[in-house]
Amino acid sequence: MIGFLVAGLIIGALARLIKRGKQDLSILATLLLGLVGSVIGGTVANLVGTGDIFELNVLGFIVAVVAAVLLIGVAEGMSSRRTAGRD
Repeated sequence: MIGFLVAGLIIGALARLIKRGKQDLSILATLLLGLVGSVIGGTVANLVGTGDIFELNVLGFIVAVVAAVLLIGVAEGMSSRRTAGRD
C-alpha cells in the first residue's frame, strides 16, 4: 500500500514535470492524479498481458505517466472553468 502511494506520487510529479506551464494543483491533487494514472497504466498493462495491475513494469509506467499528464490537463481545465465562473 505504501509502495502504491509512493509510485502514485512519483508518477504525478513526473506528469507535472512533463506538462508544460504552471499547474495550480496541490500535492494531494498530484498524488491522487498519479494514483489514478497508475491504476490506468496497470490496467492497460494487464490487458496487453505484460503484467498485473499492481505490478511495476515499463509499459504500465509509461502509460501511467501519459494518463496522469492527460488527467492534469483535465483537472486544470475544470479548475479554470470554475474560477472563470466566479468572475
